[in-house]
Amino acid sequence: MKTMKSKIAVALMAAGLSVSAAAADITVAYDADPVSLDPHEQLSGGTLQLSHMVFDPLVRFTQEMDFEPRLATSWERIDNETVRFNLREGVTFHSGNAFTADDVVWTFDRLKSSPDFKGIFTPIVDIKKVDEHTVDVVTDGTYPLVENVMTYVFPMDSKFYSGETEDGRDKSELKKNGSTYASTHLSGTGPYVVDEREQGVVVEFDRNENYWDKDSEGNVDNITLRPIKEDATRVAALLSGDVDMIAPVSPNDYRRIERADELQLVTMPGTRVITFQMNQSVVDEFKDPRVRQAVAYAVNNEGIAQKIMKGAATPASQQSPVGYAGYNPDLEPRYDLAKAKKLMEEAGYPDGFSITMIAPNNRYVNDEKIAQAVAAMMAKIGIKVDLQTMPKAQYWPEFDKCEAGMQMIGWHPDTEDSANFTEFLTMTRDADTGKGQYNCGHYSNSEVDKLVMEANSETDLEKRSAMLQKVEKILYDEAAFLPLHWQDPSWAAKNNVNIEPIVNGMNFPYFGDLVVE
Repeated sequence: MKTMKSKIAVALMAAGLSVSAAAADITVAYDADPVSLDPHEQLSGGTLQLSHMVFDPLVRFTQEMDFEPRLATSWERIDNETVRFNLREGVTFHSGNAFTADDVVWTFDRLKSSPDFKGIFTPIVDIKKVDEHTVDVVTDGTYPLVENVMTYVFPMDSKFYSGETEDGRDKSELKKNGSTYASTHLSGTGPYVVDEREQGVVVEFDRNENYWDKDSEGNVDNITLRPIKEDATRVAALLSGDVDMIAPVSPNDYRRIERADELQLVTMPGTRVITFQMNQSVVDEFKDPRVRQAVAYAVNNEGIAQKIMKGAATPASQQSPVGYAGYNPDLEPRYDLAKAKKLMEEAGYPDGFSITMIAPNNRYVNDEKIAQAVAAMMAKIGIKVDLQTMPKAQYWPEFDKCEAGMQMIGWHPDTEDSANFTEFLTMTRDADTGKGQYNCGHYSNSEVDKLVMEANSETDLEKRSAMLQKVEKILYDEAAFLPLHWQDPSWAAKNNVNIEPIVNGMNFPYFGDLVVE
């Protein structure tokens, strides 16, 4: 690991004063790098990891899932439809522009136009400027998850992103999977600025010298992010000292990390569900719930969790993990090959049929191996699968087309709430509201839609939980999708890289607070 002393540290040492921790440079190897620098282009883990490095949210979650003030210092409910947020003063963007309420309002307006993010913000009617450092969040009726949603407001520099480029293009343009000003230029309030980026090769982050959070003990001046797709290669790079931290760690490599005295492994129970969607718009057979149920009975997700994930995952029968409002304890994994074959016969497909399947090969832990296992299991009931796997950068544009018969998707709920799973993955697709944005199964059930909308305005937590548990039961009975498991997030680093305090179950490490000893 390279180490260096900041100018301040050098000056203090020259004056004979002690310094608690020298600044450090580290190299981090992820399985992939962010697909864009635009925080609103794609709702994905990579984008949110980047956002926490170069922007700041109004509010963020702690490891204990409490709310921590960031660019909002405090908030209070004014009435049933209004929550007032007081904004931090004296904060500047990387450009030097001052952060004000205007930037929050501008960012909200842009989020509402994002195909990926607008679904999260459907309950938010408006964000109104009260004064330079105060905004009112106005909801459509009483909405119990305002703070949760505000964790996804990373204010952008409205002056920096306004106007036209030299070639006459709108700097605020938002285009999915496209080349825009915002996809290649950044001005946030976060702890790091992007100094260099070569897609698929390297991203260099330098410490923001004017960062507002002076209480943070973080001492990392430079982070080099190198995407390394192969699990074993990432671990080898850490073992050899070429990198200082890696994520994720394949369960196959846990022992290698644990045997190395100079390394540490950190894992947490996960809430990201890994699933396959069965596309009813492409495969007519999937319109029959008996066929979808047959697939659910044919896939041994407990076996996948044990053998492929090496126990670093919990088999899933629903979207909501234990502890979430919608978790339904009556629903269990249902592997039964004989029943699967019987359902195929009842549906009129005793000899099966053929489908296409796509999955990433560097987005989720062991994603390619999982896809191969699912395809092999489906073959046992006569469903012949033409599987294609690809890197994350190529996968998401293909996923968005919704053209494959089955498509893998993992989902961590953006609001840390059960309703979010359904809003994006299984509610009826609606381009105007953003609901069902990632529902490439084209599953649609009006009762599910109605229950989720009612739950999102219900403040009685017991009633709300009952509604969301009913949603899970409907999705289970109709085999709306194929649940596999909840994936445990994992990280490994050299012992002097104190990662445990900065990682969390959302898998958005707070690098600004990272201390290297």
